Amino acid sequence: MKAAGRRKLLWALVLAVFMTGIPTGIVYATSTQEKLNQAQKDKKETQSQLSETKDNLKNLKEEKNVLEGQLADLNEKLTVVSNNLNELEKQISAKEGEIEITREELEKARETEQVQYESMKARIRFMYERSDYALLETLLGSGSLAEALNKADYVEQVAAYDRKKLNEYEETRRKVQEEEARLQEEKEELDSLKEQIQAEKKKVNTYVKQTSTSISATASEISNAEAEALAYEAKIKEQEANIEYLKKKLAEEQSLSKLAAQSNWRDISDVQFEESDRYLLANLIYCEAGGEPYAGQLAVGAVVMNRVLSSVYPNTVSGVIYQKYQFSPVGSGRLALAMSKNKATASCYKAADEAMAGQTNVGNCVYFRTPIPGLTGIKIGGHIFY
Repeated sequence: MKAAGRRKLLWALVLAVFMTGIPTGIVYATSTQEKLNQAQKDKKETQSQLSETKDNLKNLKEEKNVLEGQLADLNEKLTVVSNNLNELEKQISAKEGEIEITREELEKARETEQVQYESMKARIRFMYERSDYALLETLLGSGSLAEALNKADYVEQVAAYDRKKLNEYEETRRKVQEEEARLQEEKEELDSLKEQIQAEKKKVNTYVKQTSTSISATASEISNAEAEALAYEAKIKEQEANIEYLKKKLAEEQSLSKLAAQSNWRDISDVQFEESDRYLLANLIYCEAGGEPYAGQLAVGAVVMNRVLSSVYPNTVSGVIYQKYQFSPVGSGRLALAMSKNKATASCYKAADEAMAGQTNVGNCVYFRTPIPGLTGIKIGGHIFY
């Protein structure tokens, strides 16, 4: 075995140690056309997601504008309610002052009425208890009949005055009591109105908090939606770049396929095989067509050998198999895993031997893939060879 072959085999075995967690089921190569189709499908899906996100973003912004309008109205209403409440509290305070003054006036009126009442009672009692003697004394003490009559009339006037003043004081007390009752009733109405306004203020405050919370939540959703939209836009750019790359790669493959058909081909006898080539090719066949009928396994081996024989591709089995981005089991690590455990079956080894001997059932085909609409070629098992 040559040094280059041993190094490649050693590298493959070392890589296999780190890839032991890769599933061992059979997977087939994905062509550039298939990757391109999938990439275009993914881009379309991302564009749909971006469009949906932008629509959602638009709705969220409209919702936020509505909420902000509602919040402005609520704040304005809250200002009016607060002002009304402040004015009402001033009115209540003034009414309480009026009630206090009225109560003081009522107390004075009661005191005045009581003094007048007591004075009147004392004079009446004196006059009643000493009425005959007082009247006689008054008459005898008079210088004349006219004077006596004047004194008697004076006594009567004093009694009448007392009654009049008592009635006036009673009336004053009654009016003050009525005024107090009226003021108290007005205060109770103001207190009731104050409770209603306080309840209204509390309700508006609750609406303000709820609306503010909704605005905050909506703003957060808008921020998330904007970040999501930016992520989708970035993803679309990446997908577009990938699509362009795959288009170029597909064009290169198609060009290489045509070029290979038109290029010079070596004879199988001119190929110098390494000792590891049979082992490498058999395990690649296992990875690409292990579940296919033997014809399909031979066809995969023939594709590898066609590339070796064509002047368009590397001129060694290992060079063809390890050429970058050509065989998916190489990039995924599946080939290295298969080689570490020698997964190739007897039919895979037989197909490798016959292909390395120059046998082919696919002519000069240098590509294969799972069938897709519009692709023509040689169909063997689950692959189209072209």
